[in-house]
Amino acid sequence: MTANQVAVPWEAELPEAMAAPPFPVFDAPGVPEIVSGVSEVHREVNYVRAIGFRPLKMDIWLPRRAKGAVPVVVWVHGGAFQFGDRRQLPPTFAPDSVFRLLNEAGIACATVDYRLSLEAPFPAQLHDLKAAVRYLRTFADELGIDGSRIGAWGESAGGHLAALLGLTGNREDLHGGLGAQNQASGIRAVVDFYGVSSLRDIPPVNLPAGLLPAASTAAVPAGMSLQPNQMLVGGSDDPALMAAASPLSYVTADAPPFLLVHGDSDGMVPHAQTDLLAAALQEAGVEHQVITIKGADHAFVGAENDVDAILASAVNFFTRTLGQ
Repeated sequence: MTANQVAVPWEAELPEAMAAPPFPVFDAPGVPEIVSGVSEVHREVNYVRAIGFRPLKMDIWLPRRAKGAVPVVVWVHGGAFQFGDRRQLPPTFAPDSVFRLLNEAGIACATVDYRLSLEAPFPAQLHDLKAAVRYLRTFADELGIDGSRIGAWGESAGGHLAALLGLTGNREDLHGGLGAQNQASGIRAVVDFYGVSSLRDIPPVNLPAGLLPAASTAAVPAGMSLQPNQMLVGGSDDPALMAAASPLSYVTADAPPFLLVHGDSDGMVPHAQTDLLAAALQEAGVEHQVITIKGADHAFVGAENDVDAILASAVNFFTRTLGQ
């Protein structure tokens, strides 16, 4: 089996999709809240309801001055697969900056929650993002968005998941079966900020003391590591599981364009992770660009003065790739 045909080893162990639960599997968007002259927001939209899990929510930021259906970018938050939510941006980013900047460029933004690794192992996170894309396509007319022009943008763990979303659009075995159905889950462009591309090749991460609540660490079974790459696959160090959860395993010639942005002093996710994915995209003939931020650590710490320009480069990339 080649890397591009990687299997999902645990797929057969997943329960059958709950086809007819006794409740709505998602909610309609409702009425947006006007937050500025630029943006209006559908908040707390339940895009997936699944038995045994909390409802998964998204906020949908829409440009108020748009004429006609607009493209949309799915924002995927980071947090080592173990914490964070859709409303949080890295501390080096201005609050709401990603959502606002996209709206200013005439692009909608759906910022989504997904199941964290202590809630459910991979591929649950990817299933959730695919359900989010299908939801957006289902309600495209009501939202005033163009379901044929969807991109994904993520940072850290979110960069990893955005890359997976972009690379697995044609993988029916990773569809997931949650939420809205009868829609495609492929996307047209990916921006990956300092994401992991190969879980097998990431060095051990030293999580700062106090980063995770004591209750979370107490719930981890004896002998289970809190390393993000292992936690994503249920605490295992099985190379096959890690490969199946790695973007590097899914690169094919039909992948969408990628923008990869990474600091050259990243102590949590080394720049070598971006190098691996860029090399695979190059070999497959996929359009891609790598931007290396000099002196930047994870989340562009140490290069705070460059963040506005970095965000602008991502928005410009989406303006080009999600254009008419």
